[in-house]
Amino acid sequence: MSTALAPRSPSDLAAGRFGQKRYVIRRKFFKLFGGAFHIYDEAGGLAFYSKMKAFKLKEDLRIFTDEDLREEVLNIKARSIIDFGATYDITDSKTGERLGALRRKGLKSMLRDEWLVLDTRDQEVGLIQEDSLMLAMVRRLLTNLVPQTFSGTLGTTQVLSFRQHFNPFIQRISLDFSMDRLNQLDRRMGIAAAVLLCAIEGRQQ
Repeated sequence: MSTALAPRSPSDLAAGRFGQKRYVIRRKFFKLFGGAFHIYDEAGGLAFYSKMKAFKLKEDLRIFTDEDLREEVLNIKARSIIDFGATYDITDSKTGERLGALRRKGLKSMLRDEWLVLDTRDQEVGLIQEDSLMLAMVRRLLTNLVPQTFSGTLGTTQVLSFRQHFNPFIQRISLDFSMDRLNQLDRRMGIAAAVLLCAIEGRQQ
């Protein structure tokens, strides 16, 4: 299995913001223009903040350390104008290092959301997938009444889970990396994937 997604500086990324096993993401449902995501660490402190601009034809999401937007840490950028099977490059904003990419499986996602995890050479190394086809189809009819759950794998090994919690006013997601005991997934890719899932899912509601 490819290890291209493993952090290149484990000692740096293991400390602080990217060193958490679990995060909580919050987004207000009724935000008229764009969207904002607050990502909290295990102690309840703000680890990251992402603000999505409205009416952009080409998605360009930035992740910062806080609401002041002074320190940008990650960039998620679509390669083309928004389409159902778009590819999004993930870049470390501080170093300029391209970490990999996420590609939505367009036709399959009509029934069940699936995302390919790509390494720096655009080779498929993992998959992020909605929990079950039956529940996915129910969600298409009942929207946010049935919260979404995703699992992420590298090869055959699960490395993350992404679970929504029902709330009519605030979108709340639990992001869990605790099953990734060998740290196979670069946490920067995991955080970026979660923000992108929140943004795309929020647009569909």
